[in-house]
Amino acid sequence: MANIKSSEKDIRRSEKRRRRNQAIKSQVRTYIRKFRQAAATTADQEEKVRLYRMAQKAIDKAVSKGVLKPNTGSRYKSRLAALL
Repeated sequence: MANIKSSEKDIRRSEKRRRRNQAIKSQVRTYIRKFRQAAATTADQEEKVRLYRMAQKAIDKAVSKGVLKPNTGSRYKSRLAALL
């Protein structure tokens, strides 16, 4: 454990960021998984488009918050668009 006050604060902040990033990544993965399942089944086109937009929005939010790098977000969106 750190002895310096600023280091202790750094540890607290890092943990807080880690939890936030983990939650956002999990949400992105959930939306991607839901879209892939809909794309694999015979779901109607409107449902697929709705799920695609939700996944795309989650990816864009993660990129804007710095959780995902821009190229990673673009790659995810591109692969989802190819499935659509």
